[in-house]
Amino acid sequence: MKILFAVSECVPFIKSGGLADVAGALPKELQKLGFDVRVILPKYALIRDEYKNKMKKTAEFTVQLGWRNQYCGIDELEHEGIVYYFIDNQYYFFRNQMYGDYDDGEKFSFFNRAVLESLGELGYFPDIIHCHDWHAGMIPFLLREQYRHREGYPGIRTVFTIHNLQFQGIFPKEVMNDLLGLDDRYFNPGQLEYFGNINFMKAALIASDKITTVSPTYREEIKTAYFGEGLDGVLRMRSNDLEGIVNGIDYELYNPENDPFLAAPFSAGNMEARLENKRSIQEQFGLPMDGGTPLMAMVTRLTKQKGVELVRGVFHEIMATGVQLIVLGTGDREFEYFFNQMSSQYPEQCRAFIGFDESFAHRIYAGADLFLMPSKFEPCGLSQLIAMRYGAVPIVRETGGLNDTVKSYDESSGYGNGFTFTNFNAHDMLFTIERALSYYRRPVVWNRLTEKIMDMDFSWSQSATRYEQLYTELNNKG
Repeated sequence: MKILFAVSECVPFIKSGGLADVAGALPKELQKLGFDVRVILPKYALIRDEYKNKMKKTAEFTVQLGWRNQYCGIDELEHEGIVYYFIDNQYYFFRNQMYGDYDDGEKFSFFNRAVLESLGELGYFPDIIHCHDWHAGMIPFLLREQYRHREGYPGIRTVFTIHNLQFQGIFPKEVMNDLLGLDDRYFNPGQLEYFGNINFMKAALIASDKITTVSPTYREEIKTAYFGEGLDGVLRMRSNDLEGIVNGIDYELYNPENDPFLAAPFSAGNMEARLENKRSIQEQFGLPMDGGTPLMAMVTRLTKQKGVELVRGVFHEIMATGVQLIVLGTGDREFEYFFNQMSSQYPEQCRAFIGFDESFAHRIYAGADLFLMPSKFEPCGLSQLIAMRYGAVPIVRETGGLNDTVKSYDESSGYGNGFTFTNFNAHDMLFTIERALSYYRRPVVWNRLTEKIMDMDFSWSQSATRYEQLYTELNNKG
């Protein structure tokens, strides 16, 4: 079966968040199951030359975007057994950022139509197009309304995955008329209209054959008004076609036994070497190199969604526990400023790196004792999975994928793999941190817990099997 992933970012070529990790790892697992999986994405200027220089031009054509005829090239690259197609248009994609431009509506209208046009140009017609997040959200709708009559297109089915419902691709009505060539009959609440605008995410939810999201708990949450971001009614309507499949992580990319970024490789059976990584990251961030002091970390976007305001609310109480805290991330200026200030106020306990560095992230996961993730909402979350892969015990709020992957530890039964709290409340979080630290100070219990989480399987293998079932079911309906 032929599967085409349509996505706006993909590891190792370009990344802004967890979407790229999924797009890079899942195709490889699906290929192991016998699928012919290919990936199509924009050819950004930000992609490194080491990849660009290996691409070969396989097609050139024009894409009609309203009254415009825009150039489109397709560059092809095979990497680790997967074929990648890169949509080339310098006007739209040779910029200093992937998202946030004034013309994102036009840019991704071009991308969506270019994906569909490329199939005929390449002579490649997949059985299923698997679209990811709003950037590819108009593909299922355009396929249904404008391409079904074309040769090669009628048999194509679509799957759409919601990675984060908060970001929907909402643009003025003119994008529908002027760029996508859709007339006013589509501008109504049952179609594309969304509070006077159009909505790429809504288009996908209406038109896709199947919808998935990235955890079972998030599947249920987004059907409620609190988490539904204005689309809960559509999601309830499509409930029978909506599935929640937990993301995995790439066990080749995140492997403490051979990770080149680490000070020392280690495994669940060799935790002494892990202590070397702790001392190394303490030294790198200018903290006292004390293996006995609990080291807590956050690798996160510094936004309200990630629960950073809870940390700010009880920060001095957290410091009073004696824990060291390392924060790696970027986001809202108010939080960047706060953590820089706290680093100055608590130089022996707190260090913040405002920005992102992949090597720093790996070393932090490998050196931290505890990993804090108090998200307000979290569709799946990859950071807690990576942390456990490297032996850092997670402290999380019970929401979305955090609720599905982290269960509160119970010493008497041995159940659980971390520490959790239910309410979005700073003092509930503080109590949970203190509870985790009480176990940290009991080395025998703590070592048992860290070894347990490192032996857990959060790879893509189980999730890929779920997608295999979904694709097969959908293809058999065709």
